[in-house]
Amino acid sequence: MGGKYRITGDKYPRMRPHRRRGRLAVVVVGCGAVLGVAGWGTLQLIDVFTGGAGAATAAGASCSRSAAGNTAGTSAANRTRSGPAPSPSASGAASAAGGVAGAVPRPAQITVNVFNATTRSGLAKTTADELKKRGFRIGEVGNAAKQYDKKVTGTGLLLGPASSLNTSLPVLATQLTTAERRTDAARTGPAVDLIIGNGFKALASPADAAKALTALTAPRPTATTKKAC
Repeated sequence: MGGKYRITGDKYPRMRPHRRRGRLAVVVVGCGAVLGVAGWGTLQLIDVFTGGAGAATAAGASCSRSAAGNTAGTSAANRTRSGPAPSPSASGAASAAGGVAGAVPRPAQITVNVFNATTRSGLAKTTADELKKRGFRIGEVGNAAKQYDKKVTGTGLLLGPASSLNTSLPVLATQLTTAERRTDAARTGPAVDLIIGNGFKALASPADAAKALTALTAPRPTATTKKAC
């Protein structure tokens, strides 16, 4: 340029960008990025602690409703197949009879023949009288057959048909727990024998026999497994 604005000399101003403004722009951009990441992380945490819990609660409620529906459906189906549900008194009677109806007979349903295989007289009669007091039916009473006479060394021998192994014999064994149990496949009839042996002293006490009988006839719990919903 000419005139009074004419530049003279070898020094003149140079046009350079302002360094402070550039640094400030970098700081602003970095802060914005940090705040953005922090906000995104906060939203994710809120979703985990609120949305996730809500979904789990809804799933649990759905599972409970499904289980309740299945139970109700099963109960209705059972009532349809088997008729009206048994009354509480009938259920109590079934439990008293041994949990599974008919699995274990009552003493009054068992006929016992009492035989004496020892040299002591009168044991068959007194033992039969005591069993009768405890509710058993009494059949034959007398001396043991030759094959057992004076040959039973233990307290006694309980003998019955094959069908009595898990029915009548265990019930009779509650009265003489140390007696040997044996079945005879060729034997007919439901009666069982109590053959008194040389080691016999007395039947189990009424209290111990009643306790053993209760344990034998008590309903047994069934194992249950929980299924994951």
